Amino acid sequence: MSDSLRDQLLGLGFKSAPAPERKSKPTPNPNARPGRPGGRKPEAAAPQRQDKRGGGHRSGRTREDIDLAKAYAIRAQREKDERIEAERRRQEEARQRREARAKLAQLLQGRALNADDAEIARHFEYGGKIKRIYVTAAQLKALNAGELGVVQLNGRYLLVAASVLAEAEAVFGPAVALKVDPDAPAGDDPYADPKYQVPDDLVW
Repeated sequence: MSDSLRDQLLGLGFKSAPAPERKSKPTPNPNARPGRPGGRKPEAAAPQRQDKRGGGHRSGRTREDIDLAKAYAIRAQREKDERIEAERRRQEEARQRREARAKLAQLLQGRALNADDAEIARHFEYGGKIKRIYVTAAQLKALNAGELGVVQLNGRYLLVAASVLAEAEAVFGPAVALKVDPDAPAGDDPYADPKYQVPDDLVW
């Protein structure tokens, strides 16, 4: 626009347009990261676990949980100790039985009175079952009088003198299969009399 035209417009009351305002550039922040004007944003705090029973926050296990875990651990250890002790007793008892049987076998060596020509079956109860041993007529009379007895060793029934029976009982009592008390009532041993013999073909 020429100066003459500008002067004419000003003379008619027009005002000149104000000059556009220039924006000043912001001072750069030395700590600002690229793409994040104005610096780093504060990191958000990690969320805390809410107590299901309401209200506050909690961290880790409760005292009740810890006490319960301790109780379980104590009971488990006690049960383990009891199993170990029971197994130790079982092994000790088995060892004692083996030693007693070995000692009994040594005691009875050469002292059994079983006769090859024995034909009389003398029945008796042992271990909840009816067992039998073959004896002669003289041996049957002595057995029923308590002068002889029967000892079980390795599945065999050995006829022995009363004195040997007493020694065997002291070494290993469960091995005594038949010990007759001559003063006991006859009903206590119904197999003492031959007429009460169990037939050989009877299956038990």
